[in-house]
Order: sequence, then structure tokens, then C-alpha cells
Amino acid sequence: MISAQTVKELREKTGAGMADCKKALEEAAGDMQAAIDWLRKRGAASVAKRADRDANEGIVVVKTSADGKTAAIVEVNCETDFVARNDEFVAFATAICDAILAQPITSEDQLWTIESNGKTLGNLRDEILAKFSEKIGLRRYERIATNGRVMEYTHAGSRLGVLVEFDGAAGSDEIKPLTRDVAMQVAAMQPMFVDRSQVNQEVLAKELEIYKQQAIEEGKKEDIAERVAQGRLGKFYEEQVLIEQTFVKDPSKKVSDIVAEIGKLSGGDVKVVSFVRYNLGDKV
Repeated sequence: MISAQTVKELREKTGAGMADCKKALEEAAGDMQAAIDWLRKRGAASVAKRADRDANEGIVVVKTSADGKTAAIVEVNCETDFVARNDEFVAFATAICDAILAQPITSEDQLWTIESNGKTLGNLRDEILAKFSEKIGLRRYERIATNGRVMEYTHAGSRLGVLVEFDGAAGSDEIKPLTRDVAMQVAAMQPMFVDRSQVNQEVLAKELEIYKQQAIEEGKKEDIAERVAQGRLGKFYEEQVLIEQTFVKDPSKKVSDIVAEIGKLSGGDVKVVSFVRYNLGDKV
């Protein structure tokens, strides 16, 4: 006979429903660990049933090492905002980010074998799946390790996160607000590239053709339309290249001016090497 107290204890350990806990204990002949395993297996088995459902909610987590030289960003998805705000779900996503920050990850399979507070991330995933009847999964992740500095930014609600890698930036308290401003710029203005050298020639050719056709539609001759297209390309750079964007906190400056200020304060040349921007639910 399975006691109500035992069912309650299993519910507290796993967060599963009362009926599921009772069924698990009956299947496991009252053995608590076997019942937990049964629930985990049930959670894993139900993933296939949830696979065709949309998981557009979730959380973006960013973490940076104490020395500012390593950082990680992850997006973990679920189906509802209710689960996204649940403390256990947030702790699960944070544990994944901590693990990726701590060591390079070669595959997702490797990630699930890493331990966190005495359990593998795979165990934590199974427990989360057993507790919530939702499609839950790690959508994407990235890790930056550099000899320079990495600045992080998370927008309110943890639906948007940014990492920006700087080459040569020192980590003084005087500089941090400026590097954070650059990270906020990436969050707000969604640049595609750091500088012109990163712009794909295929992208340039496509933009030039669009601008040329626009000029022709406006009545310009083809040779003039080509010159107009080249002129309009400057606006493309201003919108899509980070260091050429107008600085959102002070429109009288460019982002390149802020990077130059960082270099001046750090006593050397500084440049932005890369950035990562995760907006919850973005197409990958």
C-alpha cells in the first residue's frame, strides 16, 4: 500500500502531479529512487509527443568570468511564459550557461554529461521535462574566450542578451560603462557586422543592385543610377556596421568614437572583434 506521505514526498522531489507520483510508486513497488527514474523515463518518452509543438517562450542567459576574458550565452526555450518565469526553469538555463562558461563544449551530448550540484545536466533536463508538460530545449549557445575583454548585456526580462568582444580593452571601473554602452548599442540597433571588412561581397552586390534599380525607377539613367547606388551604400554601412552606427545615447557621436574613448582610457588601441546577439525566438 502506497501511503499519501510517500506520494507527497515524491511530488516534492520531482514536482510531478499527484496521480503520476502515485502511479510511479506503484510501478516501482514503493522504491523512491526507482519511482523517480520511472518519472524521468516518462518525461523523456513524452518529448516525442511534444516535438511538433512550438516552443517560442524561454530565457536568454549570459555569463562572464571574473576576469572578463571568457563569456557564454544560451537560449533555452519552452512553450509558455509561466514556465519561462519559473525558478527551476531559470536555474536549469543558468546551469547550462555556467557549464558552457566553465569549459569548451564540443557537442550537446557532451553538455548533458556535465555535473551541476551533484546531478548531470541531463538529469536536470529530465526532471524539468517530468515536471512541466511542455516542449523544452536548448536552442543555441556560444562561448567566447579572448585575451582582451568581453562585455555582457541582458535586457529586462531576459529575452535579449548580448556579448561584445574587445581586443586590448582593460577592465577598469572607468571603462566598463563605455564597453557596456557598446553592448547596449548592439542590443538596440541590431547591427549585422562589426566593420566593413566583415561585409560579405554577395551582400554588397545585392544592396548595390537594389539601390541601382531604385534610382532607375526614379528616372535616373543607368550610369547615374550606378553612382547614386554607391552613394546610398553609405547609408547601408551606417545602419548595419556597428562602428559606423550613430551612438544611441549621444547622436552627435559614432560608435567608433566610443571605442576610441575606451582606447584612450585604457592607454592603447582598442577594437571590437566580434559580437553575439540573441533575441528570444529569432530565426537562426
